[in-house]
Amino acid sequence: MKPKMIWANLAVADLERTQKFYTELGFKPNNPHSSNELVSFFVGENEFIIHFFLKNIIESNLKHVKYGDPHHSNEIIFTLSAETIDQADQWAEEVKNAGGTIVSEPESFGNNYYGFVFADPDGHKFNVFKM
Repeated sequence: MKPKMIWANLAVADLERTQKFYTELGFKPNNPHSSNELVSFFVGENEFIIHFFLKNIIESNLKHVKYGDPHHSNEIIFTLSAETIDQADQWAEEVKNAGGTIVSEPESFGNNYYGFVFADPDGHKFNVFKM
């Protein structure tokens, strides 16, 4: 198997809220792929794509797959790379201001690691690491 691309599809309850949250964090909209069923963003320098579909749409398209409640479980946790401790701290503030939840506050751990975990309004988790 040699896929040409990879991207993520996540289920959300409210497209407008999702659009607002990720726009406030500065993620680049992937507008040609946004619709009344999904909003899409580019993430990072390599422009990894994350599509946020309304939960009922993604479940109907995937037929036999049911999505759990990401507020209580998780299928995947994305990791975002921060360049400095100050940048990680700034991102934590941006997440709070945009309506996200800090799951674990920014802190040092291990050898030269610093970071935190946050959840978007639908409960999808992201690590932020400065390594």
